Amino acid sequence: MILAKVTGNVVSTIKAIGYESRKILIVQPIDPDGKSKGKSFLAVDTVQAGIGDIVLILEEGGSARLILDEPGTFTIKAVIAGIVDEIQYDSNF
Repeated sequence: MILAKVTGNVVSTIKAIGYESRKILIVQPIDPDGKSKGKSFLAVDTVQAGIGDIVLILEEGGSARLILDEPGTFTIKAVIAGIVDEIQYDSNF
């Protein structure tokens, strides 16, 4: 899983089959302190996340499609699997 922050929405008048009723968001991977790490990418929203939310991303095609309950319908790379309420960790590890 990838920890990320939602930074924007994707608006499209035409979408490929399977994406028509899906919300696509721009996400920026972050570390537990909230600092950007890596390049931003697109993810299909399954939890009604919004701009500014910290989310958990599942980035693996088969598992991502299972979360959408459409295992064989269309190709997907990343899906937002949860919204993070709080991050607690021991920085000594």
